[in-house]
Amino acid sequence: MRSWFWKGCASLLVLGCAIVGAGQAGLFAGHPPDGLGLQQGRLAPPSNTRNSVSSQASLFPDHPQRSYAAMEPLRVQGDAGQAMRKLAGVLRAQPRSRIVVQDASYLRAEARTRWLGFTDDLEFVLDAPAGVIHFRSASRWGREDMGVNRARMEEIRARWAS
Repeated sequence: MRSWFWKGCASLLVLGCAIVGAGQAGLFAGHPPDGLGLQQGRLAPPSNTRNSVSSQASLFPDHPQRSYAAMEPLRVQGDAGQAMRKLAGVLRAQPRSRIVVQDASYLRAEARTRWLGFTDDLEFVLDAPAGVIHFRSASRWGREDMGVNRARMEEIRARWAS
């Protein structure tokens, strides 16, 4: 009986190490989905499942995840161009994040989870007349992100405000 227990424990340990190793090797990163970027001045709608947040969720009133995904945009004070550079600095300081596309009014970044290397796509667009930066943050995999994208955006908001 004891030998089965220890064999089971060893098997679980090996399996866990293999899964983490696969994540660290990038096997769970996925590929950027189609539809990223601006479409008619808007970011893509939230995901159809509970794994994204968006400050433009209200633009999609019939969307099934509109309420779940909705967040307030980042407020801009002062020079809009400087605001986008500040945002880029905030994102560069985020662990396991990298900026993929950056111009004067649009920024796209990728953020990876620590252990399994799942990748989330983050997009930001400056709306200078409204004095805000709109964003969308979405997981590439899964149907539920356990609040990871919302927590990340709240952390970015806190660093943005400081």
